Amino acid sequence: MFLAASVLLASSACRPRLPVIDAPFTDNFDRTELGADWLDTSHVAKIKDGKLNLVKAYNHPVWLRRKLPRNVQIDFDAVSRSPAGDLKVELFGDGESFDPDKGRYDPTSYMIVFGGWTNSRSIISRLGEHDEAVKAAYDRVGTEPLVLPGQTYHFTIRRRGGTIDWNLNGAPYLSWTDPQPLYGAGHEFFAINDWEADVSFDNLTIRPLN
Repeated sequence: MFLAASVLLASSACRPRLPVIDAPFTDNFDRTELGADWLDTSHVAKIKDGKLNLVKAYNHPVWLRRKLPRNVQIDFDAVSRSPAGDLKVELFGDGESFDPDKGRYDPTSYMIVFGGWTNSRSIISRLGEHDEAVKAAYDRVGTEPLVLPGQTYHFTIRRRGGTIDWNLNGAPYLSWTDPQPLYGAGHEFFAINDWEADVSFDNLTIRPLN
């Protein structure tokens, strides 16, 4: 018991104290390496043409190593070069989790997915991506894809209290209010994620809201 406790304490002591975003944070990815602000659980993330690029990450997110404020606005640009679309990010997750076996993913976060499921559905979800975890959804009508390959989309995501508002290219897209908002230990971080699509993200800004 004493040894196990000692190991646990040592492990906790070695974890870095990660800063909270208390002023606007920006990342334009104008460099050659991802850098220490990000934890790449995918090992496939790279900087390409001044953007964060992911292909075949299989739900191994790239986690920002800064804690989100409780009320926050997140802006970024995203583009998919694949017919699958599938632009997605995570909010208020644990900062390190990933899918270990390409099976059903159990995120520790809210998921924002634009054009998932072969470009047929967009969602806001909580602690999952399927079934009862999906809290708001927009389903494709007809055959037109939700995400057009090669087109850049601007995301604005706001969380105030329990309400998540997602605007796309300046227009309201999806919204949901969580009666038990995720926050605190295990629910503090932002991530960029991917399944198989060739996706890129740029011009990230995260700012606290009152």
